[in-house]
Amino acid sequence: VELVESGGGSVQNGGSLRLSCTASGFTFDDSDMGWYRQTQGNECELVGSFSSPDHTYYDDSVKGRFTIAQDNAKNTVSLQMTNLKPEDTAVYYCAAGQASLFKLLVPCRTLYSGMNYWGKGTRVTVSS
Repeated sequence: VELVESGGGSVQNGGSLRLSCTASGFTFDDSDMGWYRQTQGNECELVGSFSSPDHTYYDDSVKGRFTIAQDNAKNTVSLQMTNLKPEDTAVYYCAAGQASLFKLLVPCRTLYSGMNYWGKGTRVTVSS
């Protein structure tokens, strides 16, 4: 089983980035997907999750700026980030499990009931 994130990097305040997560080794269609982020050694906070186009969740801090999309044909989930701010600077992790059980705040890469897999993360830096 593997979740591999890509697309991180450095961007100016107000810029955009698109993160991708490619999954392998499990039935992607049966999994909900989520994106977490970790700032400065803190716990991971849930940025957003995707169960279906009609069932998504976004943290208030990213609503209207970030969009999650899942492509079952390609086994990928993306996080489109626009109007990035310095406070979005973090390591972003892809996760798979049951979205209704995703914890809003959790030690990064911790497995628990409803959380099955984590990626290794990709760093995003937003400069002012």
